[in-house]
Amino acid sequence: MTSPFRHLPGATRVVLTASASVWLAACATSAPMDKPAAPTQAQPQPAAAPAPSPKPTYGSFGVDTAGMDPSVKPGDNFYRYANGTWLDKTEIPADRSSYGMFTRLAEEASRRTRALIEESASANAPAGSDARKLGDIFASFMDEAAIESKGLAPLKPELDRIAAINTRRDLAAALGDTLRADVDALNTGDVTTARLLGLWVTEDLNEPSRYAAYLLQGGLGLPDRDYYLVDNPRFSEVRQKYQQHIAAMLRLAGISDAEARARRIVELERDIARVHWAQVDTQDVAKTNNPWPREEFAKRAPGLDWDAYLGAAGLGQQRAFIIWQPSALTGIAKLVGGEPVQTWKDYLTFHAISRAAPFLSKAFVDESFAFHGRVLSGAQQHRERWKRGVDVTSEAMGEAIGKLYVERYFPPEAKVEADKMVRNIVAALGQRIDALAWMSPETKARAKEKLATLQVGIGHPARWRDYSGLEVVRGDAYGNAERASRFEYRRNLDKLGKPVDRAEWFMVPHLVNALNSPQQNSIIFPAAILQPPFFDPNADPAVNYGGIGSVIGHEIVHSFDDVGAQFDARGKLANWWTKEDAAKFKAAGQALAAQYNAYRPLPDVSVNGELTLGENIADVAGLAIAHDAYRLSLDGKPAPVLDGFSGDQRFFLGFGQVWRNKYREPTLRRTLLTDGHAPGEYRASTVRNLDAWYEAFGAAPGQTLYLTPEQRVRIW
Repeated sequence: MTSPFRHLPGATRVVLTASASVWLAACATSAPMDKPAAPTQAQPQPAAAPAPSPKPTYGSFGVDTAGMDPSVKPGDNFYRYANGTWLDKTEIPADRSSYGMFTRLAEEASRRTRALIEESASANAPAGSDARKLGDIFASFMDEAAIESKGLAPLKPELDRIAAINTRRDLAAALGDTLRADVDALNTGDVTTARLLGLWVTEDLNEPSRYAAYLLQGGLGLPDRDYYLVDNPRFSEVRQKYQQHIAAMLRLAGISDAEARARRIVELERDIARVHWAQVDTQDVAKTNNPWPREEFAKRAPGLDWDAYLGAAGLGQQRAFIIWQPSALTGIAKLVGGEPVQTWKDYLTFHAISRAAPFLSKAFVDESFAFHGRVLSGAQQHRERWKRGVDVTSEAMGEAIGKLYVERYFPPEAKVEADKMVRNIVAALGQRIDALAWMSPETKARAKEKLATLQVGIGHPARWRDYSGLEVVRGDAYGNAERASRFEYRRNLDKLGKPVDRAEWFMVPHLVNALNSPQQNSIIFPAAILQPPFFDPNADPAVNYGGIGSVIGHEIVHSFDDVGAQFDARGKLANWWTKEDAAKFKAAGQALAAQYNAYRPLPDVSVNGELTLGENIADVAGLAIAHDAYRLSLDGKPAPVLDGFSGDQRFFLGFGQVWRNKYREPTLRRTLLTDGHAPGEYRASTVRNLDAWYEAFGAAPGQTLYLTPEQRVRIW
C-alpha cells in the first residue's frame, strides 16, 4: 500500500558517514608521487584548521526548532507544539491545494527533473534514444504556439470514431478501446478512473506465481460516488458546477445543445455512482477477491457486449479475470445495455475532451483548471506550464527520467545508510513479535516467516524499463500522451501468461513517496524521499529514526496491517492466524479506528477510522519499531542532550515535523472522503499511543492527548 507515506538483514557491511566518505574521496584523489621527494630542511608548519562539520538542513541537529510553538504543551497538541510557528507563517502557494513536507520535496524533485529533461533536449541525442524522446515529449508540450494553432484538430479522429457509433456492439467496442492500466488497488492504492473500467495486471491473489487481470469500477468524472449521491450544500454546488463545466467543454468543441447533453451525462454518471462500491468496501480485500471465468461474463453482467468490449481492449483471449467490485460491474453493464446509445456517445465525447484538455489550446486548459483546480481542489492559479510538462514527461517515461535522477542525485552512501536502518528496524520488529504476550507461538512463527521473506528496494529498481517501442513525435503533444498511455497499457497486457517479475517497481525514483506491495511482500523507498526532513546524513540519528525510520517502519508494518496480515509469506491471500489471535488483532484495530473516528477536521466531517485503519496501524506500529531500533542503535549508551532536547524528544519531533501540512478546504474534504490516509495532524498525534512519548514530554492526565495505559493502542 502506498503512503505518503504504505531485505532482510544481510551480510555485514562497512557503513561510512557522509563526512568519512568525503575524507576517503579526498585521499583517493590526492596526486600520486612517482618517487620519493629529495630531503629538505624541516620547516615548522601552521596547524591545519579542522574541517567544518557539515550542517543539517534544519536547525543545529535536524529539527526545525524555529518552526515549533513551545507555548503549546505537547500533551495538549503535539502537532502544534512541533509545527505551530510553521503553520502560522506558511501560506499555501497559489498553485497548490495543499502544502507540506512532501510538497516541498516534490517541488525540488520537479526542478531537478526539469533540468535533466532540458539537458536531454539540448544534447542532440540520436533519434530513438531515451534522451531524445524525453526532450521531444517535453518540448512538444511546451510549444504553446503550435498547440494553439492546431485547436481541436489532434482530437478530431477520436471524436469522429465516437460519432460513428451506431449500435450497442459499436458502443461496447468504443468503451473497450478506452480501457487502460490506470488503477492499482494494493500497491499504490489508486482505485479510481474516469474511464468506464480500469485494468490492473499483477500477481493473482490466489496464486502469486502467476499474473491475473483485475477489472475495477470506474466511469465517474467526480472523485467519488458520494459527490453524486450525498445531498449537502457543498456537493450540490459541485454537481451544479460540474454540469456547467461539461457544457462549457462541449461548447468549446463546437458541439450543439451542450446544456441538455451535459444534464444527461451527469444523470448517467449519477446512475453509475449508485452501483459503485464505497471506499471502505473497495479496501476490503476479502470482498474483492472474485474470480470470474470469461464465459460467465454475459450471465453475471448482461447488457454489455463483452466479446466486443474485451476484443477492442486486447483481452479477447484472456480466459479468467478477478472482478474487484462484482455488483458494480454488473450494474455498469446493465447501464450500457439500457441507457440510450446517444447518451453514451455524449458521455464518451465529453470524457475524450476532458482527457485531452491539457494538450489542447488555452481555452480548454483554462476551463479544465477552472473546475478541477479551483472547484474540486481550491487552487487559486494553474501550475506553471513547465511543471505540468515535467509531469507529462514523467507520466510517459518515468523510469527513463528516474535513471537520470539516480545517476545525478542519489549517492551510493545514501543507499548504504538507508539499508542499515532498514535492517535495524526489521530486527526491532522481529524482537517485538517474539515479545508479544497476546499472540500464540503458532502465529508468531508464521509472522516471523513472513518477515524473513520481506524484500526491500531502496532508491531505484534493479532493472530499468525499455522504452524503445514507444513512438514519440516532436510537435505532437496530444499524440505523444496518447501513444504513451497505450504503450503502458500494452506493457501490462504483455505480462499476462508470463513469469511474474517479483522485482517490478510501482513508483519512479524521483517520486517523494514509499510503498508496500502485499503480493510481493516487498517495500520500496524511491530515491527522492531520502532527503531532509525525512533523511539527512548530517542530522542527529534520533531525528533520522523519527523521520525516515518511521517511514521504513510504516511500510514494513503494512505487511502486517489489516490488509497485509491477510497475505502469507508468498504474497498469497491466505489465513495464517489462529482464530483467537485474529480476534485480538481485530479488536486492537477497532480500538484504533474508534480513536480516529473521534477526530473532526471540519465541522461536518470526521476522519473515517475504518477507511484509514491500515495506514493508522502502520503509523503507530511503525513508529514503535522505529523507536525500538533507535534505542538499539545506542548500544546501551545514553543519548546526548542537544540544545536541551533529549534523544527521545528529538526522535518524536523528527516524526512530528514530517507530517506538517496545510490544506485548502475542498482538498481536505476530498481527502477525508476518499483517501486511506488521515490528514497529517492526526498522523502526528499517533504518538499518544506510545509510552515513550509520555516519558519524553511529560504528558499527563487532563491534557487533550492523554490516554491511560489501558487506552493506548498497541499493535505489534
